[in-house]
Amino acid sequence: MSAFVWLDYSERERRKMLDIVDLFREHDTRDELGVGSVRDAFADMLFPGTSTIMTRARYFLLVPWAYQRLERLRVRSAEIAARARQAELNLVEPIERSDDNDGNIGKLAKTTLKRLPSSVYWQGLSVWGIRSFRGAQVQYHRSLDQYYVQLTRQGGRASERDAEHDDLISPNWHAGIVPPPDDFPKECSLSLTRSEAEYLAERIRLSPACSGSLLAELVAQRRRNDDVSFAWEHPHCATLPPKLREILDHAQNFSEVMHGAPLLYNLILAEQARRAESVAKYRRGFAEWAKSLSARSRVLAQWNRERFWELVRAVNPRITASTHEFINTWWDLALAGDARLRDNPAARLLIRDRERRLKKNLARIDNPGAQELWTGDSGTAQLEFRWFISQRLLGDIFDGLEASDA
Repeated sequence: MSAFVWLDYSERERRKMLDIVDLFREHDTRDELGVGSVRDAFADMLFPGTSTIMTRARYFLLVPWAYQRLERLRVRSAEIAARARQAELNLVEPIERSDDNDGNIGKLAKTTLKRLPSSVYWQGLSVWGIRSFRGAQVQYHRSLDQYYVQLTRQGGRASERDAEHDDLISPNWHAGIVPPPDDFPKECSLSLTRSEAEYLAERIRLSPACSGSLLAELVAQRRRNDDVSFAWEHPHCATLPPKLREILDHAQNFSEVMHGAPLLYNLILAEQARRAESVAKYRRGFAEWAKSLSARSRVLAQWNRERFWELVRAVNPRITASTHEFINTWWDLALAGDARLRDNPAARLLIRDRERRLKKNLARIDNPGAQELWTGDSGTAQLEFRWFISQRLLGDIFDGLEASDA
């Protein structure tokens, strides 16, 4: 049996690894060619605190509410993980009974649920300024015994630290968090009340980690559009601040240019597996991609790739040399205007070598045994940088802002 191992303090890396594991269940979103580090850099710039496996915005409140109840009960460090798990599982049935249960985490798995909402939302809670505790979830659990001791010494109440009272203990959660309804947790839905939506919107606007992001801009301007597939198609884009517009332009260029690489990868697999229908499908898809790229050739010819990498490395300075080389080489081939790029030996060799470098003996190209695991469609979705889930989260907030509070 294989397992993933990470250090307790590496919460960001832990979250990313768990997201990768979940993405392996979705054939069209898999990162077969190893560009996820660049994709995630732009997703973090545009939609900080989000994750591809989030479902609804109200979990940004349900998780801290559950933990705050346990803190008030002074649940010990040795028991908190189990008690918190049960508290989260206990929300599944009330949510399912409610009039808004779409996105109910654990609906199917119930008590066998592996990825709890607290795990999914832990990093985002910090980014949005709702979780004050700095550290991984396991560290938070371990800290509680000492936290209760300090609370007792301090009179039972956590206070914001200041220059005159440096010995005061900081709260684990934002002091101004909106309180739960009186019937929580016995009754619970995934709809936000107006006061809850206002609180989440405020957190996004005021969080330093969200400053300058498209998420914060859309919340601040209350710009809603549920009908576009990519963020750069949003009608508000023309009025974005210059820096944000620049980031979005680079994201669009990267998404559109790189889309051809997984299409070619799947075409090669279809050819080697001798699946005629899939071969025809991917040849058509690649031709359509090449045509769309040609339509933007003038813009792409002026693309400042040095600036692109500067932006990426400011977020993730650990982009590997091999990833940098692969992406740049693909761009050179894609932007050269070769009408028959899908049959270009250099392009095919680039794809084959990239997969071999990433997967070693598990690579599918030229490996009939590994090809048996290919479903016929792997990693072909165009990069959207978490726009899909961000639309859902924003929609929840905007719906709440229009609700009559309850």
